[in-house]
Amino acid sequence: MPIYEYHCKSCKRRFEQLRPMEFSDRDAPCPSCSQPSKKVLSVFAAFRKDGQTGESSALPAAGGGCGGGAACCGGSCGAG
Repeated sequence: MPIYEYHCKSCKRRFEQLRPMEFSDRDAPCPSCSQPSKKVLSVFAAFRKDGQTGESSALPAAGGGCGGGAACCGGSCGAG
């Protein structure tokens, strides 16, 4: 089951809730005040330090350096 993030307009609380996908668009009850709360867009970011340029960048480009293209195995193929 995915985790969704919600915001309660009544008490201004932001919370996460584990819910089945079929309930993802429905309001969730706030755990503090029990008022219906709207789902908000969750932001996930993953960063890595690039040793060559010293710049932080988002996820590696497709291919990731192993030569596997978009279907790269994550390094377990031994390529790269």
